[in-house]
Amino acid sequence: MSHQLADDAEYMDDEYGMEDVDDEMDEEFGREMVGSDSDVEEYDYLNPKMADTSAAQARRGKDIQGIPWDRLSITREKYRQTRLEQYKNYENIPQSGEGSEKECKVTQKGGMYYEFRRNSRSVKSTILHFQLRNLVWATSKHDVYLMSHFQVVHWSSLTCNKSEVLNVSGHVAPCEKHPGSLLEGFTQTQVSTLAVKDRLLVAGGFQGELICKHLDRPGVCFCTRTTYDDNAITNAVEIYSTPSGAAHFTASNNDCGVRDFDMERFQLSKHFRFPWPVNVSAFSFGQHAFVTMGKSSLLFMSISASAHDQNDTSFYQIQVGEVSACAQAFLHHSTEEWQLGSAYSLLSGFFLLKHTSLSPDGKLLVIVGDNPDGILVDAATGKTVMPLVGHLDFSFASAWHPNGLTFATGNQDKTCRIWDARNLSKSVAALKGNLGAIRSIRFTSDGRFMAMAEPADFVHVYDAKSGYEKEQEIDFFGEISGMSFSPDTESLFIGVWDRTYGSLLEFGRRQNYSYLDSII
Repeated sequence: MSHQLADDAEYMDDEYGMEDVDDEMDEEFGREMVGSDSDVEEYDYLNPKMADTSAAQARRGKDIQGIPWDRLSITREKYRQTRLEQYKNYENIPQSGEGSEKECKVTQKGGMYYEFRRNSRSVKSTILHFQLRNLVWATSKHDVYLMSHFQVVHWSSLTCNKSEVLNVSGHVAPCEKHPGSLLEGFTQTQVSTLAVKDRLLVAGGFQGELICKHLDRPGVCFCTRTTYDDNAITNAVEIYSTPSGAAHFTASNNDCGVRDFDMERFQLSKHFRFPWPVNVSAFSFGQHAFVTMGKSSLLFMSISASAHDQNDTSFYQIQVGEVSACAQAFLHHSTEEWQLGSAYSLLSGFFLLKHTSLSPDGKLLVIVGDNPDGILVDAATGKTVMPLVGHLDFSFASAWHPNGLTFATGNQDKTCRIWDARNLSKSVAALKGNLGAIRSIRFTSDGRFMAMAEPADFVHVYDAKSGYEKEQEIDFFGEISGMSFSPDTESLFIGVWDRTYGSLLEFGRRQNYSYLDSII
């Protein structure tokens, strides 16, 4: 995964062509559609609510993003076709998208599970890393948190007002004292990922920074740098509750490490790390931290919850013949296969971790990263349950169904795969995107729906109850910074990043008693 900000910006320009898209709109759509950036910003500043689109306006025929197609020389349908033909999906393994098509499930489109409510252009959702798209989090059906340049902002869909929650453009330092916290703080943090849940906010940065804040307290409560490795990006953070009810969060970094923190005392409770370059790794949230595979042996490392020095860490050498089924499966790959496109770092020795998801009961952990195969781990024993074989490229998203039996993984091969933990010989279904990689996956808390987001233009909402046979395709224009269902399942928020039409899209769950909305 690219970990330099300059590389990301260059890729966004060259591959995703956001500037080219807007220039094309200038040329094909006419100046009156796009105008200059300053004109648009001045318009939005002077008319923050007029630039928004309401459900009533959409019902009368207005484009949900406010694009005046009726005044343009090209239709929406023609421009959609142009995007489908010209959008470039980023792949680490060439032709992975084409290779996955034959396995994909044919779904019935046309579902209407979430209805459009509002597009708020006064909320500018932004991203910094083209592969990391988890920057939008809803904490209620009216409250959503998202990144907007160097700010974490709160948006109330009830009052249509936004407020600044955290500003990292300048100097940020903790106002509370906790062991291990960097009291000097950080300056101009480039936020790569975000998580907000249970009145807690955690932001991860490009240099391994972690900034923690209680939403009901002033200031920042904890700052730390997880690693000083050159390849230190925080790829994902997840806030969760342990079986005992304690609040924890995990951070997955590009240095092949997973760190688990207790959010009450902000102490590192588990640190899963590689002592030397390795070929394969399996991580666990149990007492036994992980298994790593070298060229001739395995290193099994166990770190206690209070381990902070070498005396608390035990190392055991295990012969190759004793490796788990997962490691054996990886060993079947030839050297040539592992060298494809410099993607599989068998010789260089890195399995870069991109996303982890803990099952609802805390017993199983899904690991995905810079490898087509993911790993399912038993969190209690540290043993690998099974490799997840099926994807053809690198994965950046995973999520568990609330029932704890099935889960989903998203990949740059343009598919989301559904897995049943009771039978992992192959995925239950492969769901195909339109444009590119599946960068984000979310389930509703009741398990009825699953949403998967592509890098741009499309969010697919599947009816999980029907076996993913039916879907609603939400179609718009712009890069997706993140998406989130509200905890009560009533709202779906989607962040759209674009220099002109950047916004926050809001959808409401369709109910049989929707006529009551007219009374409210």
